[in-house]
Amino acid sequence: MTEVQQRAAAKEFAAYWSARGDEKQETQRFWIDLLRNVYGLAEPEKAIEFEYPVKLDHVSFIDGYIRSTRVLIEQKGADIDLRRGYKQSDGSMLTPFQQARRYAGYLPHDMNPRWIVVCNFREFHIHDMNLPNNEPEVVALADLEKEFHRLNFLVDTGDENIRKEMRVSLEAGRIVGVLYDALLRQYKEPESEQTLKSLNALCVRLVFCLYAEDAGVFGGRNMFHNYLQHHVADARRALIDLFKVLDTKAEERDPYLDDDLLAFPYVNGGLFADDTVVIPRLDQDIVDLILHKASEDFDWSAISPTIFGAVFESTLNPETRRSGGMHYTSIENIHKVIDPLFLDDLKAELAEIQAVPVERTRTARLRAFQTKLAGLTFLDPACGSGNFLTETYLSLRKLENQALRSLTDQIMLGGVDNPIQVSIGQFYGIEINDFAVTVAKTALWIAESQMMKETEDIVHMSLDFLPLKSYVNITEGNALRLDWESVVPKEKLNYIMGNPPFVGARMMSKTQKEDLFEVFSGQKNAGNLDYVSGWYKKAALLMQYSQISSALVSTNSITQGEQVPILWKELFNQNVHIDFAHRTFMWDSEAKIKAHVHCVIIGFSTSSLTSKEKRIFTSDRSQTAQNINPYLIDGPDVLIESRKTPLCSVPTVIFGSMPNDSGYLSNFSPEEKNSMSLFKISVAN
Repeated sequence: MTEVQQRAAAKEFAAYWSARGDEKQETQRFWIDLLRNVYGLAEPEKAIEFEYPVKLDHVSFIDGYIRSTRVLIEQKGADIDLRRGYKQSDGSMLTPFQQARRYAGYLPHDMNPRWIVVCNFREFHIHDMNLPNNEPEVVALADLEKEFHRLNFLVDTGDENIRKEMRVSLEAGRIVGVLYDALLRQYKEPESEQTLKSLNALCVRLVFCLYAEDAGVFGGRNMFHNYLQHHVADARRALIDLFKVLDTKAEERDPYLDDDLLAFPYVNGGLFADDTVVIPRLDQDIVDLILHKASEDFDWSAISPTIFGAVFESTLNPETRRSGGMHYTSIENIHKVIDPLFLDDLKAELAEIQAVPVERTRTARLRAFQTKLAGLTFLDPACGSGNFLTETYLSLRKLENQALRSLTDQIMLGGVDNPIQVSIGQFYGIEINDFAVTVAKTALWIAESQMMKETEDIVHMSLDFLPLKSYVNITEGNALRLDWESVVPKEKLNYIMGNPPFVGARMMSKTQKEDLFEVFSGQKNAGNLDYVSGWYKKAALLMQYSQISSALVSTNSITQGEQVPILWKELFNQNVHIDFAHRTFMWDSEAKIKAHVHCVIIGFSTSSLTSKEKRIFTSDRSQTAQNINPYLIDGPDVLIESRKTPLCSVPTVIFGSMPNDSGYLSNFSPEEKNSMSLFKISVAN
């Protein structure tokens, strides 16, 4: 079946089933029709097993199971909300996914599902069990014609079901790169600092406008596109006027401006405030690029702000990124940090609340949980383009939305103006690169817009996004020189997290060395530490006499060799203990040029009141530990320190076997080696 044929089949399937949805009478016909006619399975009756029995305290039945692709299907009627909990026979409140997951726990090991699909004839909620704590991908039946590829995993064992938002975000980054290069050629001094600052700011503003019109933030579709098309003859002047209007309150605008300008809302937030941003002449190619490739041919509303922030920043010169030690983080790797740090506990707490059978008790606890989420404060002291902050905000808002789904009736009856309590104002960052600061702020605003739309669908209320009301707390500065409490007071802070620069002890610039010496102020052998060590020391100092917990991504050398006693003896003096750790793994990212380094993740705190179970993660396995030492093994905190004299009667080593010679001593031919007197002496001995 060709893609064109499959798209046509998906359209026909969606049209046929749009008015149907009886769980008992139509489930089997629905899935057989889908597998045969949309996904080309010749004998779907042999591929899918219906009413597969599982024995709980009684015999229950799984609606559908596909063995070849290990897909478990929980089917509900068209009137069932897949996000809400429903009372079970034992009195517990479970969502359809929680019900399916309970069934999965009673299947034989070789039938553990790779995917769980929950469906109500109107939506498919796709749960990737390799990422069991993530929000599901949702495919609406009405969108199946254009989204059919996202269900290919039903029949294709090799399909990893690449998430649409990732593909869209990567394509968005490619468009930004083309636009960036085209604009750069128009500046009279393309190498100047002012030019690059202006270009970066201009790209961010254009992206915000493109996103805002596609997401309906401006109040109507295609507003930016139509405005620019109407003023194509003087596009440069049109952008200058528009940016000024977007930064001006409605009551302060010139009432005689053109109507298409006055129609735009006031944005606020400072994104359009800097009037020193230079906009070059926009030739026809640039105008066409904005109007067509970046506007008509692309939908910005589906981008992932977490991924896009990283991809957007990859438009910077690769050498600039490399010299600054910046690496951009995949969503999967972000969750390796935030899940064990706090998110797993919050998800477990919400699941436990949702299972409370008494409605009044459950409601009170849901409200308290929402208040708890809104009271948490986060700091990323090396935030880059805001990946960690953005993904954490999205994760908390998704939890809040789950709570709101269970509180919808109370919200509607109570007449709440704005049911959202979690705010981007809870998220603080420090970043040395001014462009990254702007990208981080924009990514958080986009994330806020997307989650507000999701909340509107839950509570059936219209919520105003503009003007921007939430303050984005990203501070531009050198995190190793800055007082972190000037960014966020420690008594307000709950979690420190992030991915500080990956720069080895021998690779640092003079300025970076000075930064590190400033933090460790005279400590012996501090010059042998990796740059990331400075963030550990600063975090440890801030955490004293507090309940703050931290988790940082690090070069794995801080858990190996001579760095261990230098760094960790100092951290132990600050009462640091390790709460969880990911042992060495290959770091990956969503950037155009990927970072291939070996790293570890270390979660730590200083409070003696921590009672969480200690865990060590190795690849896809984890183990509990009595104590995690700086070598990331379950054992006592023993530090292996360097010494000048050997333990027994052997010759003293002058210098070790470190590959510190730029390769010269490993490239001698046999003849050259034999000609060296030192080599001859060593052979004679």
